[in-house]
Amino acid sequence: MVEDESREFPAALAAALAGGFDYDDGNGVDFEPFPEFLPAGETAGWFRSWTGNQEVDGACFRVFGQDGTGGYAAFWLVREGRGLVEQPVVFLGSEGETGVIARDLADFLWLLAGGVGPWEAAAGYGAEEEEEPRPDPAREAVAERFAPGRRRGPAGVVADAGAEFPGFDEELMGLTR
Repeated sequence: MVEDESREFPAALAAALAGGFDYDDGNGVDFEPFPEFLPAGETAGWFRSWTGNQEVDGACFRVFGQDGTGGYAAFWLVREGRGLVEQPVVFLGSEGETGVIARDLADFLWLLAGGVGPWEAAAGYGAEEEEEPRPDPAREAVAERFAPGRRRGPAGVVADAGAEFPGFDEELMGLTR
């Protein structure tokens, strides 16, 4: 990532993150969006600290928010030649939790519409059958506007993302020192 890349969010992401999220004493979404992407220098510093590896720079991530403990949500720039909105969305937790949580921005919009944030998705949302959906009507309207015809439930979004990128966790752990 170069320092002069736009730090402005794509319109769909900005709309989905507008208004923040309600944590609801642990029953809501634990996510604090940033007003713009982190600068390359901050991303590099964080990624070096997160991995303990001074030889990496995190240039393959465009960080756009965090959970309450400081874990980051980001686009993972892994699809060469494809635009930002076509890249998978990942979560890198403050305690080493990792996960690909959406195959692209459209899937991420539907994840949020289902009332699930990045941390919840990485923490295994959908693994428990008794988990009840918590749809977010405002974000559902955003998803309908920017990703019509892509409606999916949160468990399907997370499962498909993990299936498409099964080696993400191992790749990251290979960078840690």
